[in-house]
Amino acid sequence: MIPAHDPTSDLTPSTTPEPASGSTPEPAPGATPEPAPGATPEPAPGATPEPAPGATPEPAPGATPEPAPGATPEPAPGSTPDPVSDLTPGTSRAARLHLPAGSAAHGPYALRVDPKQAGWEHSALRVLTLGPGETHSFESGDSEWVVLPLAGACSVRVDGEVLELLGRDSVFTAVTDFAYVPRDAHAQIASGAGGRFALAGAKCERRLPARYGPAPEVPVETRGSGNRARQVRNFAAAGAFACDRLIAVEVVTPGGNWSSYPPHKHDEHRPGTESVLEEIYYYEIAGPHGLAYQRISPSRPGGAELLAEVRDGDAVLVPDGWHGPSIAQPGHDLYYLNVMAGPGAEREWKISFHPDHTEGYA
Repeated sequence: MIPAHDPTSDLTPSTTPEPASGSTPEPAPGATPEPAPGATPEPAPGATPEPAPGATPEPAPGATPEPAPGATPEPAPGSTPDPVSDLTPGTSRAARLHLPAGSAAHGPYALRVDPKQAGWEHSALRVLTLGPGETHSFESGDSEWVVLPLAGACSVRVDGEVLELLGRDSVFTAVTDFAYVPRDAHAQIASGAGGRFALAGAKCERRLPARYGPAPEVPVETRGSGNRARQVRNFAAAGAFACDRLIAVEVVTPGGNWSSYPPHKHDEHRPGTESVLEEIYYYEIAGPHGLAYQRISPSRPGGAELLAEVRDGDAVLVPDGWHGPSIAQPGHDLYYLNVMAGPGAEREWKISFHPDHTEGYA
């Protein structure tokens, strides 16, 4: 700081001789010298220096620095990250729950949602397209995976075995066979004629053996009735196929019908009644220009909320909340793949229906 000039100094007689014209006067003993014109003054001993004009001031020791304008602040220690914040920063939470086709593409995957990107702990989904004769290798890491043909056939080489999948023409034509890839494995997917394949995954603890899942052994049910009827293919449902944490099913809804209805949730641990499961929806729609609608409503203050028009190749993340209905456009059948996993000691799908819709799957 520049000490203030004492206006009485000219009134008090001084013994200091007048400086020669144009020279810099010597300061009195113990006084702070005046800086040269245009120079930056030296701070007093122990004082915090003033920042240069336009510079960002240094935070005080132990203080939390302010984020740069437009930057996303770091979450407080122990806080829960916002789902898919790494996928589409700078957008609303609702927008980040809906992933339009291509918005979450990464490398060879048309869609990649991994736990870290989603801001949760377990559920993952990748969609892979292979051209004729192409192969793709991946490490399963700390997750178990099911390779599910969406269109086309492939072979899966894992743990010294080759699992041949006959696949199908499309998700609307038939139930398909599939392959289970355990954690801590190297796997290779190869397709002679090419195709599109889903990798449904879940972070897990146990390493189960690699296995083939035959299509005829997939339990298929009709759920609901009338314009709420849909077909559910329980290929990796709890109790249908052994996994450590992964739960995955396919649903086909006729055009004009509602599914994922009544609205339900699985975001609380209530033994025997409800289990905590993170969920991913992946959609395909029959016919050109088809669309569907997906609803999520909050089950708690500040919870997930979404009403989205979804199209072929889109995905929706459900970290919590009442989800449903999924509404198919008339004349366009709707397919979605549900991938779920959670922290519970038991691998189980336990849901609670919205209190306004206690009739269940009527």
